[in-house]
Amino acid sequence: MAPGTGRVVHTSSPRRCQVLDRIADPRGRRTPYGPPDAVERLAAALPSHMRDALPPVIRLGSPWPVRVDVFPEDGVAEPDVERWVPAVSAAGANDDALDLAVRGGRVVGVRGRAGDRVNHGRLDPREWHAWQPRGARLTRPLVREDGAREGGARKDGRLVEATWDVAMDRVAARSRELLARPGGWGRLAFHTGTRLFLEEHYTLAVIGKAGIGTPHMDGDTRWGAAAAAAALAASFGTDGQPGSYTDVDHCDALALWGHDCAATHPVLWERMLDRRLGSRPPAMIAVGPEGTAAAGEADVHLAVRPGTNVALLNGLLHELIAGGWHDAAYVAAHTVGFERLWRIVEAYPAKRAAEICAVPVGQIEQAAEILGAAERLVSTVGPALLGSNQATAAACQVNNIHLLRGMLGRPGAGLFQLGGPGCDALEAGSAADLPGLRNWADAGHVRELADLWNVDPAVIPHWGPATHATQILRYAEEGSLGLLWITASDPAATMPGLDRILAREDLFVVVQDPYLTETARLADVVLPAAVWGEKTGTVTGADRTVHLCEKAVEPPGEARADLDILLDYARRMDLRDRNGRPLLRWTDAESAFEAWKACSRGRPCDHTGITYDRLRTGGVQWPCMPSSSHGVERLYAGGRFATGPKDCQTFGADLATGAEYGEERYRAENPGGRAFLHAADFEPSPEVADDEHPLVLVTRPGPHRFPARQAADAVPEPFPAEPCLEVHPGDAAALGVEDGDLVRVESPLGVLEAVARLSGVLPGAVVLPLDGQGEAVTRAVAELTLTAWDPVSRRPLRTPAAVRLVKAGRRGEAPVGEGLYSAAATRLGRGVTARPEVTAAAGGGEAPERYEEV
Repeated sequence: MAPGTGRVVHTSSPRRCQVLDRIADPRGRRTPYGPPDAVERLAAALPSHMRDALPPVIRLGSPWPVRVDVFPEDGVAEPDVERWVPAVSAAGANDDALDLAVRGGRVVGVRGRAGDRVNHGRLDPREWHAWQPRGARLTRPLVREDGAREGGARKDGRLVEATWDVAMDRVAARSRELLARPGGWGRLAFHTGTRLFLEEHYTLAVIGKAGIGTPHMDGDTRWGAAAAAAALAASFGTDGQPGSYTDVDHCDALALWGHDCAATHPVLWERMLDRRLGSRPPAMIAVGPEGTAAAGEADVHLAVRPGTNVALLNGLLHELIAGGWHDAAYVAAHTVGFERLWRIVEAYPAKRAAEICAVPVGQIEQAAEILGAAERLVSTVGPALLGSNQATAAACQVNNIHLLRGMLGRPGAGLFQLGGPGCDALEAGSAADLPGLRNWADAGHVRELADLWNVDPAVIPHWGPATHATQILRYAEEGSLGLLWITASDPAATMPGLDRILAREDLFVVVQDPYLTETARLADVVLPAAVWGEKTGTVTGADRTVHLCEKAVEPPGEARADLDILLDYARRMDLRDRNGRPLLRWTDAESAFEAWKACSRGRPCDHTGITYDRLRTGGVQWPCMPSSSHGVERLYAGGRFATGPKDCQTFGADLATGAEYGEERYRAENPGGRAFLHAADFEPSPEVADDEHPLVLVTRPGPHRFPARQAADAVPEPFPAEPCLEVHPGDAAALGVEDGDLVRVESPLGVLEAVARLSGVLPGAVVLPLDGQGEAVTRAVAELTLTAWDPVSRRPLRTPAAVRLVKAGRRGEAPVGEGLYSAAATRLGRGVTARPEVTAAAGGGEAPERYEEV
């Protein structure tokens, strides 16, 4: 191990190491896939008509070479490490397996795990420093001084340290007070982040859905994975990624739909690059409005006008069907809805789609040819599509491409809807859905849970769709909620106006987090939580791989694992089943996992064949029954889908309006295990450029960007940067703007100041990279843009904003950030001092490093 906090060692053997400049080259040394073996070389020598007749298995690629990334603390060498503890990072998007270096009761480094199926030893750049503390940790519970209520009003007061008994008694007392009122179950709500362990998500689900009976449970998944999950359930019956990361090893075409993979999933991107550098590289298509790394690498880059994804996809579907590139036998045997799909896409020939999307018609035809000729196609759908206009509808059209081509359930034919982390929250039920990917509208599914938990089915909320996160906050604003418990999330940091809602005198706010976040500063009770590496539990990655994260060190002070906090609350609330026994009968992470396994039994996400002992040998994909300890690598082999009325997670909804379909209509469709080909007409984005605001603003994450405050253990932005705006040279010239100029970005809703950078972005669009930016910039972007909602997933969509640019001077003539962020340092209210980077961005002085007075 080589020391140096600015360096990362890459090694594929004990004798081969490379020191990487982690900022200039975050991807490091390339490891191309190896040459073909003897059988593959023989196949390559055959005439094309004979080679094409060979079974696909003969033409598959070799495994991804191992490269181990090691990042130690300065001055720490290999012999200094006392033990290596297996873990999974909460900072990356892949849920890469890694080992934590421990010395003297501290984590002093991290190493990628060479034998893991997901990352083969590599680490996401965000994981190199994810084990390092990002600031002062909470070490004791905090309660608001003079927190007793008189007439329902809160007295002003500071947050002060308290014992766990005092803090938890206050939370339990407020909960019992609300539950004693008529309809009290509807006065409690839970907003949860994505990075709890599965065991913690499931424990929270049982508390909320069976113990309290509240329908108000949701969280950060609504901003991330909601549209992806909705599209998968709509097409295939339930959530769950169909493919495996190993499909990249075998494919002959890669399609990235609104997915800047290099920024959001760096390890997956490295795998793609290594395939492209090896023998028989796959073709690549990239769709997105900005000049990303994926766009530069792709053979075909479709730089579509923002918000026109459905029009493009309809054009491609038209070309596939009209050109005879679809598998008619597969479609007839394994799908429903083909006739309606054709009726819609028939009106989108390539020429019309090109006009709507502002791309050359030849590029659409070239992309269609790659999609149509591929024998093994891998698609990844990313945030730029899943957070844009018609999100669920567009994602369903990507599903349609794979269904038309029969590209599911076999090596190299993979599909990934990558909206963001949150698999465990969706499967285990701490978000809006029922645990086990069950259907709230199916009385049989509700009875299954009632029998498992031994409660009356009427207790479990199922009289309508669960309350989504934005509606929960609306209820809080209207005063119908009395308690809001926020775990592993900091929504106040990025949601304009939320500080005003949380400050309501009749709303009791509980925040459970390792740090004194901006949301925690507004709470009545703050509960200090452990981070990964300080507790044990499991995490599920994007290709359904379950990993075990072991406890490596003790949490600081009196901080506790989230599971222990939730179990403590359940005991104080005396939650019991209908026989009077404790509702939650597990006491630690492993027994909680065993309880979850019983809940998953027989469902598409079955975990009954997974044990902690098995996970200690490596990750396992679900579903995994006892008869198959390695799990199912790919879903839907043989074209059988979870669309039976008693199997499906949803009875569906109208893609345009979101209106829920009922069981009767669903049965009339008679899917019988076949997938749905859902059609959608293109609908323009609600905000388009005009004469007053002639440009369109879009955002782009970077390889070092952590999703803003999604996780309880977020790490510091390690590469601070001033706000920069990418502008097309033609647009800049028309405005008299040169590279390095200060510009004001003005929309009807707000103003942002940034440094102009001329780049190859789409003419008429300006791109704000979010890499290295703090919460102040994220919040400023939120205030610039119009929020719409996807009708099916209820995901808030940060739509492209119509803006204008005004030159504000040369760089250095005025301080960037002066007066930019809507008085970020003063908006928090109630005597709160903003975090240092927020204060600095708003032109103020530095805030104290630790909380002293709140």
